[in-house]
Amino acid sequence: MGAPITVGVDGFAESPPAAHWAAREALLRDLRLRLIHAWNPPSPPAPALPHEDDQSYWSQRLLTDLVGELRDTHPGLRVSAELVPRETVPALLDAARDAEMLVLGSRGRGTPGGFLLGSTGRQILAHGVHPVIMVHADDKPLTADVAVGVSLRRPNEEALRFAFDAAARRGGVLRAVHAGTNGPGDEAAAGDEEEPGAEGALDAALRPWRERYPGVPVAEAFTAERPALGVVHTAPGSGLLVLGRDETEPGPVPHLGSVIHAAVHHAPCPVAVVPRG
Repeated sequence: MGAPITVGVDGFAESPPAAHWAAREALLRDLRLRLIHAWNPPSPPAPALPHEDDQSYWSQRLLTDLVGELRDTHPGLRVSAELVPRETVPALLDAARDAEMLVLGSRGRGTPGGFLLGSTGRQILAHGVHPVIMVHADDKPLTADVAVGVSLRRPNEEALRFAFDAAARRGGVLRAVHAGTNGPGDEAAAGDEEEPGAEGALDAALRPWRERYPGVPVAEAFTAERPALGVVHTAPGSGLLVLGRDETEPGPVPHLGSVIHAAVHHAPCPVAVVPRG
């Protein structure tokens, strides 16, 4: 039995769309779906409270209701739910270690100067050991196509594998995007400024994966825009955008790079962030 797809659930409006996206993915991959809701119990334990005032009761109710909704909407789905009495970030990171991927609801979209990625999402994206998928409540209807940002300087093989596999499962086109000039932190998602030979370098990066997935149509795209803009601007029309992530240096505020940061907030589709192996 394969590892489950895990979804971090909270009481916000973004959780159900993320759970439904994960349910479709679990059925596509024939995997189990696991819902996790983490919360900090009071210490020392609070006295017994009526249901309407008991956080544990409402947390369990949240999971129970969502499980029922998912089963009704996605026949055949194998789904379980778990209430974890721990801080959110360590609970989700631990759950992600045993998962095929971790799916989170993203809090919405901001303006270019007003990014909304909170500390929880930032920590999970920076330190997850498996792919982390961010889903907005208002993501556009799904299509089968998959877009992937490719660095020519140092291609992320794990991101390419994930992207080709996703396109193969969906029966869609894979759009490989190389954008603009690298800046600090952008290497994992996009490549160098387009130069003579860039097209050949992109073809070389994709060739092993084309051979492994001969049934996946591939469209190569170059743009002179900066990576953060170029990758986001090529995402419309795709059902998933895949970006690679290099190892994140430890620190209180992880640096994800401008490409991932922009994509999580502005791409019109779910974004998969795949760590380099």
